Amino acid sequence: MEADHSDSGDGHRTSHIMHVDMDAFYVSVELRDAPELIGKPVIVGNPEGRSVVLSASYEARAVGVRSAMPMSAAIRMCPAASIIEPRHWLYREVSGHIMEIFDSITDLVEPLSVDEAFLDVAGAMRRLGPPLEIGQLIRRRVSSELGITASVGIASTKFVAKIASTRCKPDGMLLIPAAETVRYLHTLPVQALWGVGAKTVQVLARLGIHSVADVAGTPLPVLRRALGAMGEQVYRLSHGVDPRRVTPVRVEKSIGAEQTFATDTPDAGILRRELLALAHRTGARLRESGMVARTVSLKLRYSDFSTVSRSHTVATPVDSAQLLYATAVQLLESLGPRPMSVRLVGLRAEQLEEAGQSFLQLSLDRRDNNWRTAEAALDAVTAKFGSRKIMPARLLDGGPGRSVRDAGKS
Repeated sequence: MEADHSDSGDGHRTSHIMHVDMDAFYVSVELRDAPELIGKPVIVGNPEGRSVVLSASYEARAVGVRSAMPMSAAIRMCPAASIIEPRHWLYREVSGHIMEIFDSITDLVEPLSVDEAFLDVAGAMRRLGPPLEIGQLIRRRVSSELGITASVGIASTKFVAKIASTRCKPDGMLLIPAAETVRYLHTLPVQALWGVGAKTVQVLARLGIHSVADVAGTPLPVLRRALGAMGEQVYRLSHGVDPRRVTPVRVEKSIGAEQTFATDTPDAGILRRELLALAHRTGARLRESGMVARTVSLKLRYSDFSTVSRSHTVATPVDSAQLLYATAVQLLESLGPRPMSVRLVGLRAEQLEEAGQSFLQLSLDRRDNNWRTAEAALDAVTAKFGSRKIMPARLLDGGPGRSVRDAGKS
């Protein structure tokens, strides 16, 4: 599902806050290993004791099963459902990858839970395009790299972006332009407003208030008398007023890039070639942020979605693509023969510190310094023209193993 309520380009420029939410997250992760259950009622939770539903497929939700419902009640409600016991370690791993995707889009990421976050993409639009294109990019990457789906709400405020993502589920995207925010809100029931639960709905119903439009048309003193301090908040939201900014709550501890292949590959040459591209993307981001890395990490995801990683701490910090690449190739060789074809390869620079406080790794061979000089020149070209116009000859042709996703976007 996709929708765009815009009738002018202005909406795309001013609506740059996203709420990205995975669809039935725990269930979706489990269905990767149980594709025969796709399209059937599935519940993730411990069937014994007093446990609750962690996640339910949309087929189970259709008969009333909800998250946090007692498992015993859910099983009675949907006896045909397949019950899957949770694997929390796996959800944490997938969640980490989700956040890595978000972090590659923008520095302004505010996680809300393991599978959802607000993103402010205003600063990424010159690099990645308008919000709808960025939303599509995120959805493609989540699907191709993780095998699950995400819904994306886009608006000028966090509150409306959250509403939009909820309204386009599952696997949809909805943009609400700033100029149409109030008109859109006024089509919704009053419970769409943040903080309006069942009891508040009852209080407002006694006043004849049933929709967001009704709230907006009610004098503020009336709402204050009925709801106390919350009355003013509800009134502001009904007019689309939400000044809160997207506030990152995590300090970036690493910089990296990943690539999912269009076709799983066993070819070591393709892997090395991709690592070179990832090293250049990572090195450029390190230099742009003024950081250097003490540790280089390699990640491989195989065709069965199993993942292995290796890391190496260098003698002195690096920000050069060639040095990152050389370390990554050593890590790749240290893995030995691969048991199956590779779906995804990733390179990450970790243990970051400010470049001005570190000595960069340079060997006695002057070629190391020559590489850094050349890469700095490449950075200057990129800054001037907005995209990479110069790159190593080995990367000029996309090659047979490349994903349809633009590898230049990290």
